[in-house]
Amino acid sequence: MLRFAFALLLAGPLCAQVKITTQGKDKISIEIDGKPFTDFYIGPQASKPYLHPLRTVDGKSVTRGYPMIADVPGEPKDHPHHKGLWFAHGDVNGYNFWAGDPEVPLDPKFKGRGNIVLERVGKISNGKASGSVTATFLWKTAGGDTLLVETRTMTFYSDPQVRRFDFDATLSPQVDVTFGDTKEGMFAIRVAPGLNKIVDSHNKSTEKNTWGKRSEWVDFSGTIDGAPYGIAVLDHPSNPRYPTYWHVRDYGLLAANIFGVHEFEGAASRDGSLTIRPGQPLRFRYRVIIHPSDPMRAGIPDAFTAWASQR
Repeated sequence: MLRFAFALLLAGPLCAQVKITTQGKDKISIEIDGKPFTDFYIGPQASKPYLHPLRTVDGKSVTRGYPMIADVPGEPKDHPHHKGLWFAHGDVNGYNFWAGDPEVPLDPKFKGRGNIVLERVGKISNGKASGSVTATFLWKTAGGDTLLVETRTMTFYSDPQVRRFDFDATLSPQVDVTFGDTKEGMFAIRVAPGLNKIVDSHNKSTEKNTWGKRSEWVDFSGTIDGAPYGIAVLDHPSNPRYPTYWHVRDYGLLAANIFGVHEFEGAASRDGSLTIRPGQPLRFRYRVIIHPSDPMRAGIPDAFTAWASQR
């Protein structure tokens, strides 16, 4: 009996359809249905943690390779701080966490660069239907002071047709913290060059009609190696200032940002900054869906309705 129970324990992770494993101290790998999905880079080599690449069910990358992969044919080499999928903001108490990478020139208006540093990896769970990883990060100033403690859980799901996962992060201020009004934020993905058709939940399309606008979700779709694919980001109704504004660019930036109000609305009188104090955490929840078609055929509106009902 003991031998049988031990065999089951060994077999569990191997049979799991979502498998999450640590790769040394700097990376966590996520595998879905026996195929690599993404890697979570958490080491000191980057100014902020990021996921790269994000893959479709059949293994195509829907995120840009640069700068992690230096030379990919057809890829632009702008914005080296746009790494896969990341979560950061361009002005937190005057520090730039969005573009904190040393290769990016620092605007003199900032006090310095910000770094999002791993404190610890928490629970990792594997399962047939889903798997999750929890980690704690410290948002630190250039001088080493901690402004925010971020507790993040990402849950990945098994599915034969799409890749989807949930992002759930709580930012707990250690001092009075002000998120400045800037378009440079916050939950962001740099998509592959072929995904250049932008559509939002109001059926508006193109950068001109969706940039700086509020909507429940935004989808980028197009073709990769001649086949149709898309990636959608869904904003949860429980998020602050729902529905979010979107910082989206037709060159491939897909970002949800509630703080850039005066820039998005083109009104100097509007102020999207927000100050929180110790004991006043902010929680952000997003769902990412990677699908093999456009948003309507992929059922993104219905997927949003179903997910939004989960409190």
